[in-house]
Amino acid sequence: MFAHRAWHGAIGLAFTDRYGGVSAGVRGELNLGRTDLDAVDAVRENFRRVRTALGLGTIATIAQQHTADVELIDEPWLDGWTDDSPLGSSAGHPRLPVADAMVTALPGVALCIRVADCLPVLLADERTGVIGAAHAGRVGLASGVLPNTVQAMRELGATTVSAWLGPHICGRCYEVPSAMRTEVDRAVPGSAAETRWGTPSVDLGAGARGQLERLGCVVTGAGGCTRTSDALHSHRRDGVDSGRLAGLIWRAVD
Repeated sequence: MFAHRAWHGAIGLAFTDRYGGVSAGVRGELNLGRTDLDAVDAVRENFRRVRTALGLGTIATIAQQHTADVELIDEPWLDGWTDDSPLGSSAGHPRLPVADAMVTALPGVALCIRVADCLPVLLADERTGVIGAAHAGRVGLASGVLPNTVQAMRELGATTVSAWLGPHICGRCYEVPSAMRTEVDRAVPGSAAETRWGTPSVDLGAGARGQLERLGCVVTGAGGCTRTSDALHSHRRDGVDSGRLAGLIWRAVD
């Protein structure tokens, strides 16, 4: 069920894999997204299993659309939020807010980012308990979603920020046109790479690490390559029907 899970003081974090759920077919057992394709009841049960395994209560999610926008999760935002809210309009709930990152200072709320090759980044200031989670695909990374997330955390009182990079497609697999590689590397120095077969690529992890370190964050890698690991969801490998894994971060209730 988990590619990685850990506690850092009162901060818990986890990255899920494809196993331990009830979804069927190419999406893998533990699909935590794509309610437009998967059975809503299956995704609901998958979330319930993750929530139970991690001992979580509220899980906050957003509609990720490769923006650099950050959503503040506070008490008013959570008003009316239920266990079914992450399923969005597919389960008869309001559409999820469009953003690609979240921050909160609330204990007991897990921030959940869903990906299938893009880079999930979990962030925390262990002293203040301020946490963040970001979806750093190629477009969002180049647009500044990570600096925006760190800035939003600092506005909540964070000072020393640690970041964990989750499973994502690696630079040896993420082939892109040469002009696109140049464009991304111009925005995020250090992201230009080459595939194992010698063509231009983007290294999301290297680009994110450099960007976060320049912002003063302590960065740790916590995942493998989605494209080459059968245990992880991958759009590049499985196509448009691929499922979604999740990166989750939360602060324990005092």
